Amino acid sequence: MTFNKTNMTYRVAFDTSTNRFMAIDAKNEHNVAFGITIEQAVRALHESN
Repeated sequence: MTFNKTNMTYRVAFDTSTNRFMAIDAKNEHNVAFGITIEQAVRALHESN
């Protein structure tokens, strides 16, 4: 799924090998952030920009 938040478009996925959520920047596939929760992953992605 693709989401929009504060002018940032991202996708969320779950990495089963590490049991963490991934937030992936839809405009730059190399910009990925991880978190235990979806909220943590999205916050980390937003902070990395």
